[in-house]
Amino acid sequence: MSRGGLVVFLGPSLPAREARRIARCTVLPPARQGDVWRALTRRPAALALVDGVFESVPSVWHHELLDALHAGVAVFGGGSMGALRAAELSGRGMVGVGRVFGWYRDGLLRGDDEVALLHAGPELGFRALTLPLVTVRATAELARGRRLLSAREASALVAAAAAIFYQERTWRAVLAAAAPRLRPRARAALQALVRAGAPDPKAEDARATIAAAAAFVRGGASLAPAGDPPRPSSLVRRRKLSGALAVARGAAIPAGEVLARVGAQARAAALRDDGLRRALLAGFARALGLAASPAERGAAADAFFAARRIRRGGREAALAALALDGADARRLFDDLALERLLLDAAARAVPDGPSPDEGLALGARLSGDFARAAEELARRPRRAGRRRSR
Repeated sequence: MSRGGLVVFLGPSLPAREARRIARCTVLPPARQGDVWRALTRRPAALALVDGVFESVPSVWHHELLDALHAGVAVFGGGSMGALRAAELSGRGMVGVGRVFGWYRDGLLRGDDEVALLHAGPELGFRALTLPLVTVRATAELARGRRLLSAREASALVAAAAAIFYQERTWRAVLAAAAPRLRPRARAALQALVRAGAPDPKAEDARATIAAAAAFVRGGASLAPAGDPPRPSSLVRRRKLSGALAVARGAAIPAGEVLARVGAQARAAALRDDGLRRALLAGFARALGLAASPAERGAAADAFFAARRIRRGGREAALAALALDGADARRLFDDLALERLLLDAAARAVPDGPSPDEGLALGARLSGDFARAAEELARRPRRAGRRRSR
């Protein structure tokens, strides 16, 4: 499976058809929690996050975006939810684009409701039903620049809009609320400006975000994985596992369905216990302060693929079949390397620790290999002893 392409999360900020005119891309609906993880199964070169949902369903997580960066996927954000997340993660490698991002980055905006709005569903093209506050700010700024509003009137307009709940904020409501604080001439000029088409900073930034991400993809640059991925909490790991996708024969299969099928097997308990032992070993090694070097993680990865007879060119597909993105794969190989380090240091890891021979004996006794070997030896023809004497 080759890496490439641009995935865009887009909804009310810009019509999908316009995004496709800007760049060759896959347009997905506004991102929910888990959508970025699922998008990584497409092996994109870049993600452009513009719109994301909130309130009714959990919002896209920072963990997902960091995992994308650690998988070597460039992540761009702007316009709406993307601007918020980019301002929060610009220090971790996410690229922010546009005016709204700049406002958040510079601390001019703080509230999430600045970009919030109600919108229709996908059947109506995510059409906006209410007005984001950033649109009012941009309009006030434009009207001030054209001398349609005084500084006081521009501030009054924004204050009136901010006082209205985002689900009820429309131009009609904003103009009515601001009217008592506007001169008649200013009010008429503002109404004319809105009728002619108010500025739309979210749409402008959406275009710029998609264009910037597309330029990165066209440039053919690859993004080096951004350092070691942080170890997410158990809650995040479980959420990711439940929402991950395994790619098999070109089809994306929910990891939850795969787990349910494996869990129905007769040896499910043995598989679970083996997995827990290995995870605990890695955790214990980490608790002891052991850390795997890049070379040790690389050796663990090579051993993993060699044991499964997977050649270098088939590694990405093999990981996709296991529902492992780049960040998860790196964590797996880190765990395997730590397990190896701990086993090699077993005699010193705990007081009076076990020797390699003790480990071999225990493993062989539990597996039955010890008894079978003893039986084989017992059946071996023995040569009669010879005695020599003078």
